[in-house]
Amino acid sequence: MLTDAERAFYLRPSSASDPGALPELDGLPADPGELAGLVRGLVLHRAEVSWRFEVELPDGRLDAEPDTRYAADILRLVLARNPSPLTEPRPLADRFVGTCRDFSLLHSALLRRAGVPARIRCGFATYFIEGFHEDHWVTEYWDDERGWTLADAQLFSDPVAARTEKEGYAVSFDPLRVPRDRFLVAGDAWRACRTGRRDPQTFGVSHLPALRGLPEVLANLLKDLAALNRVEVLPWDGWGLAEAVPELMGAADYALLDAAARATSSGEFAGLRELYLAHEGLRPARMIVSHTAHAGDVQVLLRADAQP
Repeated sequence: MLTDAERAFYLRPSSASDPGALPELDGLPADPGELAGLVRGLVLHRAEVSWRFEVELPDGRLDAEPDTRYAADILRLVLARNPSPLTEPRPLADRFVGTCRDFSLLHSALLRRAGVPARIRCGFATYFIEGFHEDHWVTEYWDDERGWTLADAQLFSDPVAARTEKEGYAVSFDPLRVPRDRFLVAGDAWRACRTGRRDPQTFGVSHLPALRGLPEVLANLLKDLAALNRVEVLPWDGWGLAEAVPELMGAADYALLDAAARATSSGEFAGLRELYLAHEGLRPARMIVSHTAHAGDVQVLLRADAQP
């Protein structure tokens, strides 16, 4: 069962997940599956443009749009393109072009607003490429019968996309209940690699060999820890130990990361909060670096309320 403190923490919007006070948010469903389907109708993963859907987008959107950091800004952009109710799936070209992080961010934002405790989880999915652990982010929401439950809004289908998609996601499970052995939270991935049970080179971004291996697992571990503390960054953000080179780290660094992996794997609220607050190198500073696709490495000043 959730403690009162944990429930309140994961119901409260973060600076990134706060959807704002848009009137279009009134009257939205509260069911996690309905909200996941709604998000699927608002967001287009930038990788889907080239392999899944037949859609043409203006130059620059694929690279620049995914750098949108805050849920309220994403929703405003969507509504500026198409003022239809948010429950109506957009034509593909009218959707926000983002990544798995944005599906998860909007889903968790709307769940929190509906009174369902929710958070983002960073880790690795085994359901995209056989034998590979793809860098991926999903939603984790609280179900009174099942406890914390993983959901992947990106896997949901919608009628607009179904008319134009060339290839879909072939999964054998309900995307509202992703099995824990099909999505490894980053702490589990770190521990598996550290003990030799998994090959670190099978973790990362499949189409970018430079973004594979233990550094990618390490970075996702700290992004997952941050997300569990309601600080939802972008997938290419970096800070402190998240930017460390494993070969150059000392025993104390590894011990701290092992502790972070245990805390995030267990999900024990008091422990992960205590660890996060006690170690400055684990959490994003006010100023971080973002390794963007369109502008290179840029310094980003996070909003003050993004701090713990």
